[in-house]
Amino acid sequence: MESRPALEEEEEEEEEDFQLFKDVHGVALIASGVPPLYWRSLHHKLMHEVFDAGEVFGIGQVKEDDKGSPEQSLSLNPGSPPVYKVLVTKEDGLQAADPDSIFLIDHAWTYRMGQARQHLWEIPGLLHRLANLTGVEFHGEVPDDDVIDKVLAELCAFSYTYKLSQGSAEEQVPIWYVMDEFGSQIQHSDEPTFQIVPFFYMPKQMTFSLLWPLQNLNHGEEVTWDHAYGEQDPLIRKCRLYPWQPSDLREVDSNRCEPPEDYFKAVLTENKEILPLPIEPPVYRKDKIFKVYTDVNQVLENLNVPRFVFTEDKMEADILYLFHHIKDYRTLSEQRPHVMVNQFPCENLLTVKDCLAAITWGKGSVHGPKWLPLTYNLRTELPQFVSCYQQRQDRGEDNHWICKPWNLARSLDTHVTNNLNYIIRQRESSPKVVCKYIENPVLFDREDVEGLVKFDIRYIVLLRSVQPLWLYAYNVFWLRFSNRPFSLDHLDDYQNHFTVMNYVDGSNLKQVHYNEFIPMFEKQYPKFSWRSIEEEIFKSFVELFQLATAKPAPLGVCHYPSSRAMYAIDLMLKWDTDDDGKPIMQPQILEVNFCPDCARACKYHPSFFNDVFSVLALDEMDGHNVTRLS
Repeated sequence: MESRPALEEEEEEEEEDFQLFKDVHGVALIASGVPPLYWRSLHHKLMHEVFDAGEVFGIGQVKEDDKGSPEQSLSLNPGSPPVYKVLVTKEDGLQAADPDSIFLIDHAWTYRMGQARQHLWEIPGLLHRLANLTGVEFHGEVPDDDVIDKVLAELCAFSYTYKLSQGSAEEQVPIWYVMDEFGSQIQHSDEPTFQIVPFFYMPKQMTFSLLWPLQNLNHGEEVTWDHAYGEQDPLIRKCRLYPWQPSDLREVDSNRCEPPEDYFKAVLTENKEILPLPIEPPVYRKDKIFKVYTDVNQVLENLNVPRFVFTEDKMEADILYLFHHIKDYRTLSEQRPHVMVNQFPCENLLTVKDCLAAITWGKGSVHGPKWLPLTYNLRTELPQFVSCYQQRQDRGEDNHWICKPWNLARSLDTHVTNNLNYIIRQRESSPKVVCKYIENPVLFDREDVEGLVKFDIRYIVLLRSVQPLWLYAYNVFWLRFSNRPFSLDHLDDYQNHFTVMNYVDGSNLKQVHYNEFIPMFEKQYPKFSWRSIEEEIFKSFVELFQLATAKPAPLGVCHYPSSRAMYAIDLMLKWDTDDDGKPIMQPQILEVNFCPDCARACKYHPSFFNDVFSVLALDEMDGHNVTRLS
């Protein structure tokens, strides 16, 4: 029996590989818009790392008297070059219908924003390469912070982004990349001739950019792509193209507008939450023993009041204290209306940053209440923000801002900057808000640091009822400190600008208890009593929850008599002036957190969860270390 020819076996093996490639990458290719016509050639080029763009394209230097003729000089000269164009140099041009007309672009650098400066310091040759690419002069051998600052500023026009859909929170922080010298010189056009998308190739765990034509091109024609591909709104498109085509948006009204009802309905739909039916407030016997079902270990380990016993059967529980969010309140209200839950329907209006800004619209001014930093939603308010930035620049006002993802904790993917291009590009990585950065914070003198540092304060608040509003504050608060003296230099220095050090390897976690902090603070600021400051803090909490519950769901947090909740509110103090020009310390609410980590509370105050459950479930306040706020 004759064996099959080796060529036939090789073709079969290659076909099997291609089918596997389609199975693994087909969804991503379709989502990226890569035409199936190119898939087989793409598979071959990825498998064998075929970078054949140099056989088809060249880079032409644009001279001042250049009229766009194909006789442009080809150059890759480094330094501070003029603009370059990528041209089709293949004599017979390029056909879009040719299955081989897809090309791999290598990436010169892949990084996460928090790693950028370290990479430029430590990776040999990287700073030189990126300085040449961005046109920043650098002739030294040793990296220099000033040069790095300039390169990082220019990279806004050369970096692009993607994110992984799986993995830990840290692994899902957006990844940025710079294409190689060929890809980085492809210019923008509103009528592009090519498309470029990033593509993660699983077998080699590598990301490339894919380039393919949108039309036939002749020899000498330019390769271009659209930096705002798919954006239909002319004003948003103008904003997104700002890093490459600066424009004046001062005529856009920078005042924030009240979101329409459809905004809140869309939030409810996206959250997949089903609102409860109206129920009567449950009434319990005064000697009732409550069965508690919880998946929160800190509750299991610390709740020991005799009137609460744990059960592993969720269906027999009187109290559900859950780490995950309940979605179907309707069924719960129909079948088990007497069961208390540790959350409220629509509470994400408080705990998600874009919603928090939305529900506080119009309090005090069109920009929002004085206790909330001026905040814009980069998805829905980008033109208003750009206008605000430009107007503040004209008035000589501080323009430092902080970009925050809507729904991430621990300062992940959060960036401080005064670079408008940088902020605009952040919109592409993940849904974000941009908040006015507190450039004049009240600082604290740490005896172990030479200089004053930032600090923030965490309060625990207990929401017993929405209608009427019953709100309590736990009488203990927690402090977090930066590790380096505050300054507006090196805005990417995490230990200067951030206070969450629990998850930073090798960082010094400064611990100061609230009862130690108060006398230290009053000694440093003898004209300010902590009692008066705390009164303002509590006043801001009441106003926040009044705004959050003022309208019926889904426009506000939903009234549900069986709901109880604990939230952590993080805040800072900033310097401001009152109506008479007298300096004051103004609370600034940074965020509201659902089901916060209470490890420190349990460690130093073992009765913490006993107090929380007694207040929320038993309506007992005396002796449980809380202050009624409303």
